[in-house]
Amino acid sequence: MAAGSDHGLKGVVWKRVKETIIADCRKSNVWKILILDPFTTKLLSSCCKMSDLMSEKITIVEDLYKSREPVPEMKAIYFMPPTAKCVEAFISDFKTKPKYKGAYVYFTDYCPDDLFNKMKLYCAKYIRVCKEINISFMPQEAQVFTCDNPGAFQSIYSPNNQDKQKTLETLADQLVTLCATLDEYPGVRYKKDNNMENAKILAELVDNKLARHYQLDDSGKKKGKTQAQLLIVERGFDPVSPILHELTYQAMAYDLIDIQNDTYKYKSKDGSEKQALLNEDDMLWVKLRHNHIAEVSAQIPKMVKEISASKKQPDGKITISHLAQMMKKMPSFRKQLTEKTVHLQLAEDCMHHYSNNVEKLCKAEQDLAVGSDVDGVKVKDPMRTLLPVLLHPYSTHDKIRAVLLYIFSLNGTTDENLSKLIQHVKIEDEREFILNWKQLGVPIITSSSGSRKPTRRDRSQEQTYNLSRWTPVIKDVMEDAVENKLDTKEWPHQSECPAAWNGSGAVSARQKHKASAQDERRTGSRLIIFVIGGICFSEMRCAYEVTQAVKSCEVIIGSTHILTPTSLLDDIKALSKGPMETLTIEERSNA
Repeated sequence: MAAGSDHGLKGVVWKRVKETIIADCRKSNVWKILILDPFTTKLLSSCCKMSDLMSEKITIVEDLYKSREPVPEMKAIYFMPPTAKCVEAFISDFKTKPKYKGAYVYFTDYCPDDLFNKMKLYCAKYIRVCKEINISFMPQEAQVFTCDNPGAFQSIYSPNNQDKQKTLETLADQLVTLCATLDEYPGVRYKKDNNMENAKILAELVDNKLARHYQLDDSGKKKGKTQAQLLIVERGFDPVSPILHELTYQAMAYDLIDIQNDTYKYKSKDGSEKQALLNEDDMLWVKLRHNHIAEVSAQIPKMVKEISASKKQPDGKITISHLAQMMKKMPSFRKQLTEKTVHLQLAEDCMHHYSNNVEKLCKAEQDLAVGSDVDGVKVKDPMRTLLPVLLHPYSTHDKIRAVLLYIFSLNGTTDENLSKLIQHVKIEDEREFILNWKQLGVPIITSSSGSRKPTRRDRSQEQTYNLSRWTPVIKDVMEDAVENKLDTKEWPHQSECPAAWNGSGAVSARQKHKASAQDERRTGSRLIIFVIGGICFSEMRCAYEVTQAVKSCEVIIGSTHILTPTSLLDDIKALSKGPMETLTIEERSNA
């Protein structure tokens, strides 16, 4: 296993795959073919390598939807979601002339009876095993998961879409498989919002489906609630965090540089095109990703110098034995240097953007977001903070982000003021970038009722960089949840809460308490947070920070998908398109 993947969610998923699919494989000691659809391909490549599969006697991995050569003397493993499309493809492999000797079928989730009966009807004599293994979420990082569904944003928030309920049902099923994989039966809570119902609906769905799932486990005993809590919240509850320019390494890189599918493309010094994968197999990335860019820029050159220094011979004489030793060491040197070079390049790219224009933008953005300047003086007239940004030749996108932060800071503005701003930024034809936030329940035009802005935790004593004073709202929620301070009016309980979360077993971030058995890290309590409509990298970082600070509680955060400021604005703009057009957006996001 890759070093970075053997802990956290990816490790948990790989363990589950090994206990089910791989364990069955081992029973019959023959080579097999593994057949995957696009989702399970992505799922498996997130948590294991081809060599891991080879060592388990899987000879080849094939695509369910592509035409394949029949291999009638071999058995095939099918790992796929229980959808009509997958089942059709499976049936066509056996219906007329069987492609394989037998089929071991593993569904990511519960298979509906009609599909199961259809399979039985046509392929019963070829199916050796048929199991549901409950993994229909994507482990993104050690403490981050997604439902791998960027299209959910349109389904849930577009006023023209008809399939919102179906999407929420699917998300609920995926959340149940996450809980099942973690062996948790959490108490469920959601963020109450007078304008939006999605969090409440999803909480009800998840709670009912969890109860059904855990009604009777394999031992015939009913499973009780575990030391876990699941909080469900909508994207609109913090519109600021995904729009700000972030200066921590991972968030900054994904915002300013075009990184697709976690692949960073760059030109090396000799002009050749190179690419690097930014994932948890790169331990340097794991170490640096949540650090401020100022620290990253200082650390990497130091590391490169250390490696280079350790390569030089102290006495300057080069003998054959020295050379042989160096050659032996070279591969690891080469790997170490390549790793550092990638990050040297990426950090340089980030800093280049930063010094060009991001630095000046950040001051205005932070003042608008936090509501006060570096010295703690309240921003009395946010327009004075915004104007210099609008007058400077920044990109239209950057100006839109600043205008949004201005509107969020006021909790909505007047129609007249908004029209002036839209003219100023010259986006008369693209005003949806701003207006469509109302579909997320975010006030854009001031209404007389006016919704309250959440009260924030006092962080004035915390050490921060001047241009990184904003803390995502989700961090307040995580800390309040861990300290049992979430208001039940704002965060109603969908289901009864386990003892660890109802006051008696509160896990305080401040209080020094004896580590009781239930309280030990990893075996202690888990806080799972799900954001409908996407999470940003700074919110992902908060899960690690709070886990690090509290130790007795692991925080896991997940969403429909991961956002960058650009992808979120594109999605917001597309909300006003008709249902036919949204299909292309879904296709684009699934591509």
